[in-house]
Amino acid sequence: MLPSHFSVLNFGIFACVVIFALLLALFFLVDFNAKTRSSNLPGIDATDPDKGNFEDMQDAGSLHEFLVNLHDEYGPLASFWWGTNLVVSLASPEMFDEIKALFDRPKLLFEAFSGLIGEKSIQYANGAEGRKRRHLIDEGFSHKAVAYYYDHFVKVANELSDKWASQPSEQHIALSQHMVALSMKAVALSTLGNGMRDEKHLLEMSRAYHVCWQEEENTLKGNLPEEGDGRMERFNKNRDYMRDVVKDIIRKRRGQKNKEDHILLDSLMDADFVDDDELVDQSLTFLIGGFHTTGNTLAWCLYFLATHEEVQEKLYQEFVDVLGEETITAQVLTQLQYCKQVTDETMRCSVAAPWAGRYADHDLQIGEHIIPKNTPIITAIGVVHKDEKIWPDPDKFDPERFSDKEVKNRHPMAFQPFGFAGKRKCPGYRFSNAEIAVVLSVLLRRFKIHLVDGQVVEPEYTLVTQPKEEIWITVTKR
Repeated sequence: MLPSHFSVLNFGIFACVVIFALLLALFFLVDFNAKTRSSNLPGIDATDPDKGNFEDMQDAGSLHEFLVNLHDEYGPLASFWWGTNLVVSLASPEMFDEIKALFDRPKLLFEAFSGLIGEKSIQYANGAEGRKRRHLIDEGFSHKAVAYYYDHFVKVANELSDKWASQPSEQHIALSQHMVALSMKAVALSTLGNGMRDEKHLLEMSRAYHVCWQEEENTLKGNLPEEGDGRMERFNKNRDYMRDVVKDIIRKRRGQKNKEDHILLDSLMDADFVDDDELVDQSLTFLIGGFHTTGNTLAWCLYFLATHEEVQEKLYQEFVDVLGEETITAQVLTQLQYCKQVTDETMRCSVAAPWAGRYADHDLQIGEHIIPKNTPIITAIGVVHKDEKIWPDPDKFDPERFSDKEVKNRHPMAFQPFGFAGKRKCPGYRFSNAEIAVVLSVLLRRFKIHLVDGQVVEPEYTLVTQPKEEIWITVTKR
């Protein structure tokens, strides 16, 4: 019963106020839910308002080791802060399966390398245009195209083999240095052709690259250049040298009328890129990506073979049975099943490429969680490759994990060393597998590989996992 002085007009005003208050409450409730959707994701809070969790990554030793700890505490989906940006990391084959259609890559996670490989690199190309460019680039890494590169692989492998044969058997060999140098020469010849045959030229490119890459690694570790320390000047000078070399090779290649060889640069020039700057960016992207990843994988592979003599002998026997004394060709690669098992277990056990990244332009539901649109998503490949629920005794090197029987018993997304999502798998995976097989077939049929005693070999997890210190080996002739 309303008081007698409460008029109809006042009641109407009161009702309107109540309704408005309810609507306002509902608005804030909906808005609150929308804003806290990301904070409801499991994960770690930022430890610094500007740096996010960068200091936590440094304390862990690397992004990969930080992710191992993060997923160990929060499960297969976990969030953290990359500066002021929320990032979600996934670490299960089932979750990988749910995002396998995503193509776009978040520049945020890779922008540190844009100064080296260029803003127009395929690494940063997204959307419809990115898919178009990727399709054109894939032509240079098809089965047919990679078959042309075998001669280059055999050439550099034989040159190294002859060098090792000329040394005393007790000579200590710097394995990582030799494998990275070999891979750089192989990919340089395959990408840029005769323009990289000169040893002095190649050595200067190698020196320039190492200056630039070291600077990138320092930046990833949070060791930023300061005004007046000369670091950026050195970086820019060496980066410009590399770009000038590639530009000169492109100019000369265009002027060649009768090309006796087929190289990746031909496919890139046929792709009709916007301008020469983009062509240089793509060439440097594959030049650097090709030898850095494959060189370190070869170093790890020979290290594991040196420490597992029974595996080394089994692989040697496969090369003898399949190849005899013949040179390996693209046609017989599929017959080298055990070689593929050794290569795959090397990439898994060494955590060759610890992580990759994607994002969606729409809210994405993964299990019971909603990942807001445009949130960078890390695929923690290295965490999955060392998951003991998938890989019992995960630190043990055992190529039998990749027998046909074992592969069939695992989720297909449990082993994805080259990435997988949205046809964004590393385009050079065929190139890398072929180069590794060729080099191993040449070296193992000529030498036994031995690890120098007294070494403690530990990994350093950067964008590509490499040994913290040089690995020293000796070889004996078979």
